[in-house]
Amino acid sequence: MPNLDTSVSASEFESAMDISPPRSGSVECVEDGVGLSNPQLSHGRRQMLDLVNRLHSTGVQVDIDLPQIAVIGSQSAGKSSLIESISGITLPRAAGTCTRCPTECRLSRSEEAWKCIVLLRFITDNKGQPLGQARNEIFGTTIFNKAEVEDRIKRAQRAILNPNKPRKTFLEGDDEDVHDSELSFSNNSVTLQISGPDVADLSFCDLPGLIASVSSSRGNSSDISLVEGLVTSYIKKPSCIILLTVACETDFENQGAHRLAKQYDPEGKRTIGVLTKPDRIPVGEEANWLPFIRNEKEPLENNWYCVKQPSSNDIKQKITWSDARQREDEYFSMTAPWSDLDTMYQKYLRTSNLVERLSSILSDLISKRLPQIQDELEKTIFKAREALSALPKAPSSDPLNEIATLLHVFISDVFQHVEGVSDEDGLLQVIRPAQETFRRHVRSTAPKFHPFERKHGSSKKLTRPKFLANEEEHSEIESEPEDEDYQSDCWSGLSGARVLKKRKRAETDLIFIDDVYDRAHRARTRELPGNYPFVVQETFIAAIIKEWRYPAVVLCKTVHTLILEHCKMLVTKHFAFFGQGTLEQRVKAIVQKHVNECLQRAEERIDWLLKLEDRPFSLNIHYLTDYKYKFLAHYKGLRKKDQKAELMESIESYRPSTSQNTFSRAKTVEPQETGIAKVLSGLAEMGLPGIKPEDISKLLPADRMEHAVVIMADVRAYFQVAYKRFADNVPLAIDYELVRGIERDLLQTLYGRLGINGLEGQRICKELAQENPHIADRREDLQKKLERLQIASSELMHIGA
Repeated sequence: MPNLDTSVSASEFESAMDISPPRSGSVECVEDGVGLSNPQLSHGRRQMLDLVNRLHSTGVQVDIDLPQIAVIGSQSAGKSSLIESISGITLPRAAGTCTRCPTECRLSRSEEAWKCIVLLRFITDNKGQPLGQARNEIFGTTIFNKAEVEDRIKRAQRAILNPNKPRKTFLEGDDEDVHDSELSFSNNSVTLQISGPDVADLSFCDLPGLIASVSSSRGNSSDISLVEGLVTSYIKKPSCIILLTVACETDFENQGAHRLAKQYDPEGKRTIGVLTKPDRIPVGEEANWLPFIRNEKEPLENNWYCVKQPSSNDIKQKITWSDARQREDEYFSMTAPWSDLDTMYQKYLRTSNLVERLSSILSDLISKRLPQIQDELEKTIFKAREALSALPKAPSSDPLNEIATLLHVFISDVFQHVEGVSDEDGLLQVIRPAQETFRRHVRSTAPKFHPFERKHGSSKKLTRPKFLANEEEHSEIESEPEDEDYQSDCWSGLSGARVLKKRKRAETDLIFIDDVYDRAHRARTRELPGNYPFVVQETFIAAIIKEWRYPAVVLCKTVHTLILEHCKMLVTKHFAFFGQGTLEQRVKAIVQKHVNECLQRAEERIDWLLKLEDRPFSLNIHYLTDYKYKFLAHYKGLRKKDQKAELMESIESYRPSTSQNTFSRAKTVEPQETGIAKVLSGLAEMGLPGIKPEDISKLLPADRMEHAVVIMADVRAYFQVAYKRFADNVPLAIDYELVRGIERDLLQTLYGRLGINGLEGQRICKELAQENPHIADRREDLQKKLERLQIASSELMHIGA
């Protein structure tokens, strides 16, 4: 027998059902319709049954709740016999055997000759883990002789219970003892696709019998919960009709199937009770079962039924279904107490009555559920499409072109962020605070000149230069050494984070005038008296410039860190959902290396700028001269105010007398001039009119520290010119080499280091485009789900066609 062990789809099921029987050989015929194949059923009912059967064929029952009949009961409760009566086929009935995996029957009425296709339906893998998509495999060739079905089912069940063995072993091998199976039970199922003129349009499932204990030689304790969980997965669905079989030969209380049915159908609205094996009731106990038929005990909305099926011995004797139904009718007509029941209860006896009622309930349920099924289908289709669209784009058939497109879009985005985006979290926006911190730090390196001698200078209180208020922010007006406390920018590591801390000024920060004077005298060589070498100013300037390296390097490192974080964010944005993440990781590594190279160039540029500042220089003569005279006046004024306090106070407080009118001058005597007024008047009499009060201080003797004051003014003025120049040039250099530098040549760098332009470009792109298996599986599951949902929806659209 050839092995057709292959996976098939729902559409292939339909094609397989069109196989024609061989020209030679016999086809077993049944003289009367069996079960729901009874031709007397109404056309409308048959149409409903045909529709739900087609829906089951699509596999959509895993997504929505479809009407179905599930036969449950304890082991050896007669379930299989009941299935035989409905389907017209013989199930494995060897002594000591029982159903150990679900057997699904998908019946379809056809004008063609009778045929059966056996399939294995796997919902778990060999390790028992759930599959994302159920797998159907054809098991053997199409059967055209009903006598072959029992053996094929037995072999199929053994194949299900031995998932690690080749299917061919069970198709072609000798019959083996069922006790040698790898599994004692399985929730994978055997599916029978049966069609013919005497077959009903129906789907139902024979489930493994519930067990209370397992033997030490076969099975384990987990089998109990496994079987119960399997049965529960069917009967918990609201559209499942529970066909509850109870064997009369065993006490009702000892059969757990009823407990489970009542748990999921407590009101008994979708449960049909079936009493089996009435001929095995112990003598004298027959009356104990009559209350069930009268629906007095454990009442059900659809009542209890009683059937009598052929025994194992009858099956061996090749009894026909017609004979079986005749013997059943004779039994209930001639055997007490069944024959003594009122006429109104006789309709609950015999298989034909059960099948008729079962058919009616199922077709009514289908009619009621159709609008709901349509609604559920549409909602489920919408959710499936939504979930599918949320997944990353499926891999392209041209990965080289797709990756090239991704790279170009990424570069365009990088360029846009480098140029600036209107977003508070934009690259330029997050860099700006670090630039401001750098400027403040450089600004804080201004020399702290103190125009007083060290021995008593630290006690002197100085005023801030008012002329700096026009150029600096209010919070950054220079604090001269007189201030006891001052604000300084303290940097945390290389992050660029600035914390303003108030600290006590150390006396070593102050540069007293006598220190400047002593240094100037020590530096003199061949200069004429009163002249000092420029090296003094250079020494002070060099000490200041030396302090600029640290904040410049910190700014560079900070911008580098911010750019790396921003670039990683952009890489994730553009490449996170491509392939298995390999492209994202490689692009990140390449971009990081590229940014590091930009950092190196920026640091070299900073070194170059610092070297430029090695020699004091400026062509901004006007600005430099202006500040020199301002600081010179400021320092001299502080010294004069300290040395000639009374005179300076008089000069500052002097206010010329206002002119008086002629009438007042005629009648009053002017007071005698004193103080500053007298001095100005005397100078005017000497022929020096127009002298201002503040000019009087110029008449004082020269300050011996005059040269030191000039040096201080020179250095302080040059700092104003140099620090502003440096505070601009460093951020500009970093912007050019590091910020704008990341976009420069980045595309060529990515192409080159990814290797996608070389001879191996196609292969590399194909490897990079390989999708994450989890996402690929998810997409495949959703696509299959959407396909079967759409097929099912299409089936519903053809109702009545």
